[in-house]
Amino acid sequence: MTDFDPDPAGEKVSELRQRWSENTDTFGRVYDVLVGVTEPTSYREIAEIADCSPNAAKKHLDRLAEMGIARANRQSRPAQYERNDGYFEWQDANRLADEFTIEELIDRVRELEDRREQFEQRFGTTDPTAVSVFEHDDHDTVHERMDAISEWQSIERDIRLYELARQLSSNDGHLLPA
Repeated sequence: MTDFDPDPAGEKVSELRQRWSENTDTFGRVYDVLVGVTEPTSYREIAEIADCSPNAAKKHLDRLAEMGIARANRQSRPAQYERNDGYFEWQDANRLADEFTIEELIDRVRELEDRREQFEQRFGTTDPTAVSVFEHDDHDTVHERMDAISEWQSIERDIRLYELARQLSSNDGHLLPA
């Protein structure tokens, strides 16, 4: 038996939550919860998970929305929030623009486009979401196709990120030339 337990005991989870609550300010806890949600979530639910008052959560979520980190749907009752994936992609692209030269970014995009073309030829489509992974009865084939489609989708995302990083590098940190 290994030390890794994918389902830790409730006592251990409580201890970790307590330490997180004590060592992270309210804004940080709200941010952490926002980053972890995968669908629009009410500020009240976020407050409960972040261990703070609904008013404090809403205040911080509104601030995060103003910063572009969150998307807010204030028309729903109660207001709902979700992370802005575009913001995090932009952040990743900025990191890449700082790490690599324009030539390195261009070379990486070419490599990724070549790999994407291999997937397009293999599956006979330019859209990874159009590929059914369950066309086969063989478990290993289904699993292999799932891995391939996942890799293909990652390549699509990486192409966007590296291309965005190239644009940022080419335009002194701006998306469009000045």
